[in-house]
Amino acid sequence: MINIALAKGRLAEEGYKVFKALGYSVPAMEKKSRKLIFESPEKGLRFILVKPADVPIYVEKGAADLGIVGKDTLLEKDRNLYELLDLGFGKCKFSVAGLKGEDKNFYPGPLRVATKYPKVAKNYFLKRGIAIDIIELQGSVELAPIIGLSDVIVDIVETGNTLVENGLEVFEDITPLSARLIANKVSFKTKNGVMETLIEDIQRYLHRQDVEEKEEDLKKQHFAKEARSHAVD
Repeated sequence: MINIALAKGRLAEEGYKVFKALGYSVPAMEKKSRKLIFESPEKGLRFILVKPADVPIYVEKGAADLGIVGKDTLLEKDRNLYELLDLGFGKCKFSVAGLKGEDKNFYPGPLRVATKYPKVAKNYFLKRGIAIDIIELQGSVELAPIIGLSDVIVDIVETGNTLVENGLEVFEDITPLSARLIANKVSFKTKNGVMETLIEDIQRYLHRQDVEEKEEDLKKQHFAKEARSHAVD
């Protein structure tokens, strides 16, 4: 049995879609339920739904053989595990943001930085040679610069709509983020045959998805070109 830890929420939904497309479906997961463990004995899989921050812990300690989690979680906490694949969904980015119209040229410091990701923030500004004062918050980080608690924030940005609605803007992007497939180091060796097959299946699926997306983009470009051509005529 391969135990797979999935980060609750959208990553779990997107991750399950991958396994379902490969024939590893568990119908019970497609129904509304408060269950946290879903098994498919005939497929040899068990899905475990846990909080995003806990996925690497389950994998590192061997409670799960594989896991799907955001790159943000892996960057913030060092764990002894293998990061195998970029799954390509759950795309967003770590960014530095602040009040719209504020000076984006950070002075030597100390710069007050509000964030849920102190390690990421410290590493980024350390490389920039800027002294900072970390203000660690657990939620609504956008409030910090508005009420004067911080000069800037370091947070995950997807569309940027929340920033705009609160009078903030992105100053700098730190790094892109997406969902990753991770593995327990011992399981990767002891269950190598089964896991290798599963990982290869996922790689082929991702490749097909990439090819299909590129073909779709080419079609859209072709139709757009045709439309412009007819408009000129």
